[in-house]
Amino acid sequence: MYGWHGKLLRVNLSRRTTSWEEIPPAVLKDYVGARGLGIRYLLDEVDPACDPLGPENKLIFSTGPLTGTRAPTGARYIVTTKSPLTGVLTCANSGGFFPAELRRTGVDAIVFEGCSDEPVYLWLSDGRAELRPARDLWGKTTHETTDALVAAHGPGTRVACIGPAGENRVRFASIMNDKDRAAGRSGVGAVMGAKNLKAVAVRGTTPVRLHDEEAFRSAVKRYLDRFHETYRDEPPPLRSYGTAVTVMGTQNVGVFPTRNFQTGQFEQWEALHGETLTQRFLVKPKACFSCPIACGRVTRVDEPGYEGEGEGPEYETVYSLGSDCGVADLAAVTKANYLCNELGLDTISMGATIACAMEMFEKGILTEAAVGMELRFGNARALVELTRMTAHREGFGDLLAEGSLRLATRFGHPELAVTARGQEFPGYDPRGEQGMGLAYATSPIGASHMRGDPAYIEILGVPTLIDPLEWKGKGELVAEWQNTFALIDAAGLCVFFTIRNLVTPDRHVRPTGILELLNAATGAGYTLEELERAGERIFNAERLFMIRAGSGGKDDTLPPRMLREPMPDGPAKGMVVHLSEMLEEYYRFRGWDAEGNPTPEKLRELGLG
Repeated sequence: MYGWHGKLLRVNLSRRTTSWEEIPPAVLKDYVGARGLGIRYLLDEVDPACDPLGPENKLIFSTGPLTGTRAPTGARYIVTTKSPLTGVLTCANSGGFFPAELRRTGVDAIVFEGCSDEPVYLWLSDGRAELRPARDLWGKTTHETTDALVAAHGPGTRVACIGPAGENRVRFASIMNDKDRAAGRSGVGAVMGAKNLKAVAVRGTTPVRLHDEEAFRSAVKRYLDRFHETYRDEPPPLRSYGTAVTVMGTQNVGVFPTRNFQTGQFEQWEALHGETLTQRFLVKPKACFSCPIACGRVTRVDEPGYEGEGEGPEYETVYSLGSDCGVADLAAVTKANYLCNELGLDTISMGATIACAMEMFEKGILTEAAVGMELRFGNARALVELTRMTAHREGFGDLLAEGSLRLATRFGHPELAVTARGQEFPGYDPRGEQGMGLAYATSPIGASHMRGDPAYIEILGVPTLIDPLEWKGKGELVAEWQNTFALIDAAGLCVFFTIRNLVTPDRHVRPTGILELLNAATGAGYTLEELERAGERIFNAERLFMIRAGSGGKDDTLPPRMLREPMPDGPAKGMVVHLSEMLEEYYRFRGWDAEGNPTPEKLRELGLG
């Protein structure tokens, strides 16, 4: 077999057993890998009505056929499970070096099932898998855990693990690999903690066999040459300033979420901008495996009270812990980011949940006695302290650990939680970016920009610029972008390089470059239409799991602030999200019925019926 190993490792944590299985070639071709394999096995093996934190739920680590190859940005893996935050599906994505090393152990996927009666970790090396005691690692941070396992297994070992937040089942706990790379959203770390699985440590030497090495090498060189020619005179902005360079764009368009999405512009935005981060705290850029971009930030803060070093913050972090909380102190935002990485917290949900609490405090819904401190917008010290408290479920942090919707509902004001399907919004206010509103409402994991990101066409103009305030025609566009992102995730690639370099430059983002690389790697002989159909198949399979978990068209919605409160100022002043108009077009284009269910005809067409 080429491209794929064709191997799945099944780990039964209850029985402490491991076993190897063949993945049928037809499944690999139809679902490509990573995100596709994750939903295929979750849909086949997990009861959608199960308790996300119970032993019946499964946790799936999966890679794509381009993961660990020299394909540009072939450095991604996916964690798929039922989410304890949303009660539905999640498929969290991460890069770094762990995914490539995982492929070198000879597996395409690992399925964790059951629950251990005591803390364990998985050691996997070249086809040998062993569960080992992890009692001495329980309670340690992600950095401490990684250091301990590298010391135990030697240089070259790569680690994915949880911190105290996952152990304490914080509903938005992340899984961290390579210390600071996060499979961050929807509580995958809480599922790992509920299974008493502290870490996965891997080291391998098994190569990924390519069908046509010369064609693959030639294609990689051509795409990289084109990339380097584009940035011949100056480095890519993402290398110079990181993803936080996006602050200027969202601020200018008026979609930079501020004070719990009450408005879309932050008067102190420059304090959070990527250029400011570079000037104040950057040590050096950092790349993932096989990445020419190097958008990662190695940073250090020496300011009293906020000392620390690590990676980040990224754009989504400076929005959630910064503008959304009304905090312009970049040192505090960076410190809170370090804590999220070390303790294992999703920075988006962490900041947005604090922002929700801050608005509730300012409206008199929460009191200082209930919180334990004054919690007004802009309180940088409270931001950092509450981040730490949430991971340990201390005091008011125990309520924050449930996420913003449960918090706001507890105090009688669910409308103040800015979520879709119970997951906090990323850093784009959809009142000023209509396609993003539709993407949030229909994302299979709850609000997410990484399951089909219209910001590329509505803000960045990649591959073309379309009016962000227009809602007509967005149903078709968003559906196509969601299918394309499913395919990118399944192949094991990063969207940053892929969208700009491996798709046809028109509004339909046809994955021509991905097709070339996949066929050279696997020999599967995909046509362009077959590959696009694979992305559509993955997205529809995820929709089936959602519906069976009780979350269908009735939950394709947004909070009242987005639908009934016009943007108060900025370029999008007066706008709300025209969701119902977009949904009608979206359902029709997807071949779903008026309630948002895939029709029997569509399911048969995709091989899901």
